[in-house]
Amino acid sequence: MPHVVFDKRMNLEDFSNQFRVVILKEPFLIKLMDVFLDKEKRTALIPTVVIDKIHQQFLIEISTRKEKTTVRLYPSTDPEKTIGVKTALGLVANHLLDIFPTVRITRTNIDDYLPERK
Repeated sequence: MPHVVFDKRMNLEDFSNQFRVVILKEPFLIKLMDVFLDKEKRTALIPTVVIDKIHQQFLIEISTRKEKTTVRLYPSTDPEKTIGVKTALGLVANHLLDIFPTVRITRTNIDDYLPERK
């Protein structure tokens, strides 16, 4: 399962307030249109549309715990792990890095879809 783990707990309410719509048209279509927070503000879901070799709709989940934040595919929406799906996860991870510049990626299996790590 594609994922990105960060070294700190992020404020998902801040993320939600700074979330920007993403519509990528090349080399395939990716739409990240909104973000929804749970009432404790520990989990955010981003409805996502990817059209590459197939049309897929799924949720990207951002979950925070005591000392980490994880971006992954929401388990109940299990899309085929295409390049477009991994790119969508990378876009969310990059957006988190833009909003929270002091966090670092500690683990991931989608390195090719993320910026160079220092």
